[in-house]
Amino acid sequence: MKRDRRLSGVLHVLLHMAEQDTPVTSEVLAKAMDTNPVVIRRIMAGLRDQGYVRSEKGHGGGWTLACDLSKVSLHDIYSALGSPSLLAIGNRTESPDCLVEQAVNAALHQAFHDAERLLLSRLGEVTLAMLNADLHNRLIARGDLHDHLDNVHAS
Repeated sequence: MKRDRRLSGVLHVLLHMAEQDTPVTSEVLAKAMDTNPVVIRRIMAGLRDQGYVRSEKGHGGGWTLACDLSKVSLHDIYSALGSPSLLAIGNRTESPDCLVEQAVNAALHQAFHDAERLLLSRLGEVTLAMLNADLHNRLIARGDLHDHLDNVHAS
């Protein structure tokens, strides 16, 4: 099963946007994510529908944050992406006739359920503001905060 990397990518984009004073184009965001601007626009449209970002058309337009980072959790963003599958493993067959397979599925189903519940709970505890604070702490630790802020304001 292919891994869905949209949540990680969207969080990356949102943190970049949080550092900007002006709208950011899909092209700039796509370059930061090494993807196509069409992919960015599709993902961002879903976030816009949920009120997390807004878009401005025309010269000087682009995407801006429309939310309070301290009020938006990773779970909120995960949900805005359509709640993609969290686990890349699953049962061999969903409705087996074999009793052995039924026993295996029952055990795995409970384990998968417990793992997903724990992960979703953790996603609900972490806000975008917490991620942004972690980014700034990492920049300070590396001695890059002033350079980073100068680059942001020059963009």
